[in-house]
Amino acid sequence: MSEQQDHLANLLKQRQDLLDEINGLQAQATAKRELLLRASGAIEYLQQIGVKLPEPTTEEPTAEAPAPEAPPVQGEVINSDAPIPTPEVSTNFN
Repeated sequence: MSEQQDHLANLLKQRQDLLDEINGLQAQATAKRELLLRASGAIEYLQQIGVKLPEPTTEEPTAEAPAPEAPPVQGEVINSDAPIPTPEVSTNFN
């Protein structure tokens, strides 16, 4: 085979591979869309019959290991309830 024939054969194979991949992705998208519609229908049904989620509670975290805290950045105020001071504006431009 010539170099051009090899190139043509490679391009034809690449095209077929891409078409196969696109078809596979379209099938996946169709399946996901159907799953989404089923889930949405179930959600709508449950909401129509009055099923509600409990309000989220503000419980303290369970006995998980505390995450290591990053060291404070210089000049950073941590856990301060003090008001932020108003900056002084100079009107003297001489």
